[in-house]
Amino acid sequence: MAIEAHNAWPVGVLTRVPNWIYQSPDVYAAEQKNIFQGSAWTFLCLEIDIPNRGDYRTASLGDMPVIVVREDETTIRAFENRCAHRGALLAFDDGGTVEDFTCVYHNWRYDFCGNLKSIAFRNGIQGKGGMPKDFDIGERGPRKLRTESICGFVFGTLAKDAPPLREFLGEEIVSLIARVCRAPMEIIGRFKQTLPNNWKLFMENTRDSYHASLLHVFFTTFRLNRLSQRGGLVVGESGAHTVSWSALDKVPSTSAEYTSEQLRADKKDFLLKDPSLIESFDEFGDGVTLQVISMFPGCAFAQVQNTIAVRRIVPKGIDQTEVYWTYLGFKDDTRERRRIRLKQSNLIGPAGLVSMEDGIIGNFVQRGIAAAGAFDTIVEMGGDAVETTDTRASEASIRGFWKAYRQYMGM
Repeated sequence: MAIEAHNAWPVGVLTRVPNWIYQSPDVYAAEQKNIFQGSAWTFLCLEIDIPNRGDYRTASLGDMPVIVVREDETTIRAFENRCAHRGALLAFDDGGTVEDFTCVYHNWRYDFCGNLKSIAFRNGIQGKGGMPKDFDIGERGPRKLRTESICGFVFGTLAKDAPPLREFLGEEIVSLIARVCRAPMEIIGRFKQTLPNNWKLFMENTRDSYHASLLHVFFTTFRLNRLSQRGGLVVGESGAHTVSWSALDKVPSTSAEYTSEQLRADKKDFLLKDPSLIESFDEFGDGVTLQVISMFPGCAFAQVQNTIAVRRIVPKGIDQTEVYWTYLGFKDDTRERRRIRLKQSNLIGPAGLVSMEDGIIGNFVQRGIAAAGAFDTIVEMGGDAVETTDTRASEASIRGFWKAYRQYMGM
């Protein structure tokens, strides 16, 4: 799909991002074709979402609604959530268990592979009406996706030429997903959040560790996350998938950088009435208390202290995004560990003491650039490279997003 010729990427390549990229309906339409319905793999659900035959979840490839269903113990299928007859949705709920998928409109019935199996009144009534004798139901049906799983994460793509999922993600990213998925997991909570901004602004935010101890006052006030702590960024060559990580200081200290800057986030007069809110334990044995894996185009998997959550990011127009949060625990959690995990869940999510700011900051940008489509934003912190670093005072991860984005979009 062609994009208006005057929308050229600004000089500076990855260190400048044009504001029109968040505003253009033509760009949004091209993203659907080139990214979400292109050769990228999109996160759909977790295997534990659909443990038994007939269990399903609804998901999406960008604007395309999708059904993900377990066919048997080892096979997961996915296909477009659309009846081939008149285009109605086949499944309305977020998930459930079914014997098949039957369209409520005219009762066309589909199996777990998305194959059309029967049509109500196909042979007519009392010898009259019905479908033509040569109508081949085997040639009709919604579009089918390829599906693959890594560490219990189910991804899908329409593209026959997409690389294998493990190759798409890269071994380093897979190993860091596996680090968190150390044992069988179970779902302990869900939320859906609607954001009033372009989906790319939220995906940038998941990669932007530079803002974490500035925007999120709670993080810095209680010494949970500061740029002065040990940490860094993992950025693959393609830039498509990145990781931000940090380790909590063993001995809390005042950072000279924060004090000298007189930052809004450096508050010393706040106390927690219930300090157990930030009690934690080192369950991975490496001291890492924050690891955010951002997977192109629309998934973030985060460990914050002892909370573990995956976010599925869905574009809903040029200025609206849906985020589906799934909170996770381990089946072998002790009662005390589960208590800590659930209590810490108040830190993240739509109303989290830490991440509630992430839900509105994108809208501040969307509103701020409303009349500035001809101008650029700056992503030059840490230079202009797309590379792994041993500091989080860098925007290398965001530059990585735009490197991959431009490749998929042909920009």
